[in-house]
Amino acid sequence: MNVIHSNPTIPVIGIANQKGGVGKTTTAINLAACLTAGLHKRVLLIDLDPQANATSGLGLNKDSGRSIYRVLLREKTLSEQISKTAYKQLDIVPGEVDLAGAEVEIAQTQHPILCLRQSLANTMDSLVYDYILIDCPPSLGILTMNALAASDSLVIPMQCEYYAMEGLSLVNDLVRRVRENANPNLVIEGILMTMYDMRTKLSHQVVDEVKRHFGSLVYNTYIPRSTRLAEAPSHGKAVVDYDPRSSGAKAYQQLAQEFVERQEKA
Repeated sequence: MNVIHSNPTIPVIGIANQKGGVGKTTTAINLAACLTAGLHKRVLLIDLDPQANATSGLGLNKDSGRSIYRVLLREKTLSEQISKTAYKQLDIVPGEVDLAGAEVEIAQTQHPILCLRQSLANTMDSLVYDYILIDCPPSLGILTMNALAASDSLVIPMQCEYYAMEGLSLVNDLVRRVRENANPNLVIEGILMTMYDMRTKLSHQVVDEVKRHFGSLVYNTYIPRSTRLAEAPSHGKAVVDYDPRSSGAKAYQQLAQEFVERQEKA
């Protein structure tokens, strides 16, 4: 299989975990918003999840007529499907529910796991962003494979629970397979501990165990359990806009800073 190399001047970061409910889309929305609102970075968010929660969570209609779906099928260019958000320097390629059936159609194309990477490579020279973030679906199917094949690195959100390590081992196996077949330079950017409760012994134990296995890959920032984080998407806002003083907003602002620092050191 041919390996497609995109323009290295714009880092492409996948936000992935095959397990649902770990804060993946919450991280995609809030990291993107904090990078733009607080650090003045230009960000493109690609919503590759059929639930399209990143799309609605930023206040956009899931049936806007623009979608990553047509890009994957090579019917539209990536640039044609970009929509503005309420955040000045944050754009999105929306998701839609039809993505759920797209895997069958994509599987029939040539090099099915390279559809997104080829689209990015064809468009990269015309894009003016500091980062491209991809919100992946909670599965290990063709859509996630497309995201991993298109990404330079991965942010892996992990809930502070005992089953977290099982999900991480599956992602590790998938990363290895993608490196062997389509994207040899793919690396894990960082592991983000989510739904952290400093009052419980369990959260501390899970963080200690993950750090024991993955060391400095684990972000120093932990995302707390937060009612405000849960409420913000229903208002079509990132938490930094919905309640900038909340613990969740402060955590994602801190994560954005740590994320940029890691990127600059890479």
